[in-house]
Amino acid sequence: MSEMKPGLLDRVIEQSALRRFRRWAETASTAPLRELRRNRASARQLKYHLDELIHVADNRLALPVIGNQAVPVPYDADWSWRPELWCGPLPVKGISSVESKSMLGREVTLFHDCAKSELTLRQLRNTSERDLAPFGLRLDVFRFDGSYLSLVIDLPVDATHELKRKHLIRMDAIVELERPLEIFARLNVQHGPNTEQIVRELPLTDRDLVVEFDLAYTKLNEKRVEKIWIDLIFENPEMSQVILRDLYFSRRPRAEL
Repeated sequence: MSEMKPGLLDRVIEQSALRRFRRWAETASTAPLRELRRNRASARQLKYHLDELIHVADNRLALPVIGNQAVPVPYDADWSWRPELWCGPLPVKGISSVESKSMLGREVTLFHDCAKSELTLRQLRNTSERDLAPFGLRLDVFRFDGSYLSLVIDLPVDATHELKRKHLIRMDAIVELERPLEIFARLNVQHGPNTEQIVRELPLTDRDLVVEFDLAYTKLNEKRVEKIWIDLIFENPEMSQVILRDLYFSRRPRAEL
């Protein structure tokens, strides 16, 4: 007798059970009442487990897929990236009483000058069908006695490769605010001993927002680009909550005139 492959026996049993329930359904109108009661009891028992399976499966399959790097970037983009915090579960999900220069993951760092920190950072699981990113980031600010608060995202080395002054660097984000708040994004490009900076205010009139940084207005030394990072700067953040449901970046060359 040949050895069955792993899982084959399970499939045979499943098919047999399916045929049995199909037969019971087809003969329900003519089956003896005693047999019908027995079949109904078995069907109800199975239905409970099937309903539970479908409920859990629908909920899980409706969530954004963990590890998803799909981003709706411009068609002519030559680079795109979503930070790890928005892609997959971190070993440390959150930090309370966050000290300045604390990191959540390997790419996100919080800076502030509070004497006493009443700040929290936490990674969230996104659940909306509109969300492409499986995870988000929540920043809670309670009492704030500092003069600045910024979230720094370090872009990977790939972003610096072949970077030219003709490039536009784009940041897409999905932001939810507990109350109106001014947020600025500052692009920093280190080249040699110098750092070029471009500041844009986030247009928080909509949940989905886009800002672009045009490197044509910088004095970038294309041969010495070493590092790129983004500062998200929060003005008057006391007693506020900010949720970044998604955050991703792309790069494209400016259209030639």
